[in-house]
Amino acid sequence: IMSVAKTDSTVLIHGESGTGKELIAQAIHAYSHRKNKPFIVVNCAAYSEHLLESELFGHERGAFTGEHRRKLGRFELAKGGTIFLDEIGEIPPHSQLLLLRVLQNRMFERVGGEKTLEAEVRIVAATNKQLEDEMKAGRFREDLYYRLNVISIDVPPLRERKDDIPHLIEHFLQKYSGNTEKQIVRCSQSVIELLMRYDWYGNVRELENAIERAVVMASGPIITPVDLPAKLQQELEAFSDDREDLPKETIPSLYDNERQLILKTLQTTKWNKYQAAKLLGITRSTLYSKIQKYDLDPDTAPNVP
Repeated sequence: IMSVAKTDSTVLIHGESGTGKELIAQAIHAYSHRKNKPFIVVNCAAYSEHLLESELFGHERGAFTGEHRRKLGRFELAKGGTIFLDEIGEIPPHSQLLLLRVLQNRMFERVGGEKTLEAEVRIVAATNKQLEDEMKAGRFREDLYYRLNVISIDVPPLRERKDDIPHLIEHFLQKYSGNTEKQIVRCSQSVIELLMRYDWYGNVRELENAIERAVVMASGPIITPVDLPAKLQQELEAFSDDREDLPKETIPSLYDNERQLILKTLQTTKWNKYQAAKLLGITRSTLYSKIQKYDLDPDTAPNVP
């Protein structure tokens, strides 16, 4: 994201619904030289073909029955900034042709107008569809796809990047504790284990909803299983039944897993904390606090295979 943000290249973000594609688009804009200009969002699936063209390019007075004023489109409103075209795979065929012209020539006309306008914007698009399959089926233009797919960012689903879950939990706890004026400190160990084990087919959005619900329902400073949605409580019951069949020593806790990961990374980097923090994807201050938390010392810690 940081590398892409420095350019004006068109970006296509792939990912399942709820993985945070719009957040990535916002980050690209926030770290670009356009950050002080508008960031405009268009959900391409929310409009019919004619309404979408008006939303994107605007229209002149009298272009539609009952329209008595000129309307500026999103490309004009985003001038100098970034336009985010969400659900680009849903764009109708004729609108695809008009968008292709914008990408090729950076020019467009308002609906019902004759004046050619310049599209001085950075374009970021996103989709949860496989556009290659859409091209083969004849639903998406091949030339438009290659114009959009200059730089591709693939966002893996949350079930494939579970190391992000503790950071997301902490973020959402802070967010919704502030919103509800509650002092929620943390989740219980059983809740953490469940949230790490669950596959989150609704991705980050589903996790956020679960944490929001838990914060609202919590009666104390710690989130417990009874605060979770019913679906997750059922998962916890099934998880508990599975655990009863296993010897206790075969079930490592989240605490043990994180301690082992940090220790192994420190030993790999020969206790270079800068390199270790970089590999772990955390700040050095966070690493220092975890070293203190887990009482890690290069002279006494056992070697991790």
